[in-house]
Amino acid sequence: MRLVFMGTPDIARTCLQKICESGFEVAGVFTKPDTPKNRGMKLSMSPVKEYALSREIPVFQPSTFKDEAVLETLRQLQPDLILVVAYGKILPQAVLDLPPLGCINMHASILPQLRGAGPVQWSILNHCKETGITAMYMSAGMDEGDIIRIVRTPIDSMETGAELMDRLAVLAADLACDTIRAAENGTITRTPQEHDKATYAPMLDRSLCPIDWTQSLQHVMDQVRGLIPWPVATTEIGGKKFKIFRVEDAGRETSANPGTLLALTKRGLEIACGNGQVGCITQLQAEGGKRMPAADYFRGHPIDF
Repeated sequence: MRLVFMGTPDIARTCLQKICESGFEVAGVFTKPDTPKNRGMKLSMSPVKEYALSREIPVFQPSTFKDEAVLETLRQLQPDLILVVAYGKILPQAVLDLPPLGCINMHASILPQLRGAGPVQWSILNHCKETGITAMYMSAGMDEGDIIRIVRTPIDSMETGAELMDRLAVLAADLACDTIRAAENGTITRTPQEHDKATYAPMLDRSLCPIDWTQSLQHVMDQVRGLIPWPVATTEIGGKKFKIFRVEDAGRETSANPGTLLALTKRGLEIACGNGQVGCITQLQAEGGKRMPAADYFRGHPIDF
């Protein structure tokens, strides 16, 4: 069976590598165009492109599928199945209709929950206890296609968005291979989604970053965890803005107003949260600085309490 793979970030690369190592024939890879990064703004290729080139798989980076020449290129690859993992582009109906066995997507949530661009981060931001990978047939609607299979996993209480994404990548890779085999063997199943139960996970932006210390400690910790690796939670301390990478339960209560700085301990900077709870900032980054333990930073930059 001939596959065309479409994907861009690390989770997609993990899936592509597993597919290739499992012996499936990948006729071509589609990934987003190279993007300028860092201060030099040099063009950087996606993780999927890097891996595909290392395997000498043809790589295509169209800016749009509305170009007939792009569709013709895809037709010439003659895919039996198109597998999509975090590609970052919407596929038109002409593409969805092209492969005989359809277009299948690995989506990082338990559909119909958290349809959209940021399901991993929003599963933490929404205080979910579990998430998963859904293998689904693609349709014209965003993440609305029939479900093939769901693999579930609990979310650890202190797991960050980046850590969860790494775990889900492994689950997605295994599920992708199982799904391809099922399609090849004709044993694949499909179940329509319960659309009335759908929730959504929009793209993240920096408006989500400022921490509201009047919220419960759990809410604050989930915000910090969910916004890693980007855009990262922020707060002001002593008139300076900091990125906050980890907040833990200080294990005590306070009558101080939320946002009040309480103490600097060996563990970190204690701060009052909502409902009389106390959080401890243990990892942060000052503007222009590097990520480091909060206790170390404030020993060198004393603050008043």
